[in-house]
Amino acid sequence: MNPIALTALAMIAFAANSVLCRLALGVGLIDAASFSTVRVVAGAVVLALLMIPNWRNRSRTPANWRMVLMLFSYMAFFSFAYLTLSTGTGALILFGAVQLTMFAVALRSGEHFSAMSWFGLLFAFGGLLYLVLPGVTAPDPVGAMLMAVAGVSWGVYSLLGRGTTEPLAATAKNFIFAVPLVLAVSLIFLDNYHMTLEGALLASASGGLASGIGYAIWYRALRGLTATRAATVQLSVPAIAALGGVVFMGEDITLRLLLATVATLGGVWLVLAQRARSSSP
Repeated sequence: MNPIALTALAMIAFAANSVLCRLALGVGLIDAASFSTVRVVAGAVVLALLMIPNWRNRSRTPANWRMVLMLFSYMAFFSFAYLTLSTGTGALILFGAVQLTMFAVALRSGEHFSAMSWFGLLFAFGGLLYLVLPGVTAPDPVGAMLMAVAGVSWGVYSLLGRGTTEPLAATAKNFIFAVPLVLAVSLIFLDNYHMTLEGALLASASGGLASGIGYAIWYRALRGLTATRAATVQLSVPAIAALGGVVFMGEDITLRLLLATVATLGGVWLVLAQRARSSSP
């Protein structure tokens, strides 16, 4: 398949994580801790199966425990956040927190931001701030905070993995080593345990298909994308997730969410465009 088709499939898979999680948790088909556990286990199984041929032919490097902890943090906070957030709102907060984290690290490392980049950054931050400000249609503050933590965790995870020569193999190991951590969370919240077959299947699809297969497709697509294009195309994920929430759960797209989405994604696009221009010869 060409990079465009692979990229489209990967973006749909990433957005599907939000849709599947909300489908499972929104009507109580499974508790949040169990969703995280099943998702990570399913992802670990699928990724391990994909990597077995490679692991047979070469020695395996030890896990990066900082990446494992960040992956675990993302998985756990993501699930608990979707107990109260709508699909599109959660995806936008997650994406915004990921991008703002990565931009903050770029600034701290000494990367120069133009005036237009600063405008875009402030515009994106203002969009997220507007989304969570108190009001009739404001998201649950605890859920928003939990999703922001998930976004920061995924942003740090992505930054830690930038120098990885075999990202799919590293992802497989990180999922495998995150299994005991999510199991521990399930034990802590054992009193809240409940799981239906449908809930388990949705969590398995999130881990095995949307995460495991989704990451495999994404890493293949990256071979045909520049870094800026790879970052820019991810702007579609919150919009796809919001559409999924409307189609599969009948969620409303409020004016607040629409304006916040335009501001946040527009601001991020401005920063990415300016960075691409400054890196061009």
